[in-house]
Amino acid sequence: MIKGLHHNAYRCRDSEETRAFYEDFLGLPLVHAFEIKETKSGRPTSTLHSFYQMEDGSALAFFEAPDRPFEFKEQHDFDLHIALEVGMDELKSMYEKGKKAGVETRGIADHGFIDSIYFRDPNGYVIELTAKRDGHDEAMDGSDGHAHAALKDWQARKAKA
Repeated sequence: MIKGLHHNAYRCRDSEETRAFYEDFLGLPLVHAFEIKETKSGRPTSTLHSFYQMEDGSALAFFEAPDRPFEFKEQHDFDLHIALEVGMDELKSMYEKGKKAGVETRGIADHGFIDSIYFRDPNGYVIELTAKRDGHDEAMDGSDGHAHAALKDWQARKAKA
């Protein structure tokens, strides 16, 4: 049985600028980092793997791998974004903090069951901070089959298009 998320890992351009955003701006402590000198297939490398911990013990992790080509680009929300949960007071506070710090900041977006703000990190990734609204737990409870019904309807309409 899957217990939960341990970490999600992404590439980064520069480990220090990534640390400054995730630790200094977002407040996620850097808890582990190590250099990888050889891949599991035996190829020499010089890659730093770093981990930023969230309150529940899970982490966001990054690889700075200068010897591996990677296209860094500003991601669209639909293509890739990282959503992190905060309380409503923190959401509002972080919105103001982002604006004052000159970090690209969007929101507050009302999604019905959550409110969200969006930042762009130094690597081009969209970071969403989200606060639960009344009705969140009901919306995320799949026991009534609404999620499967929405998917089935989507697939049927897509097939006709």
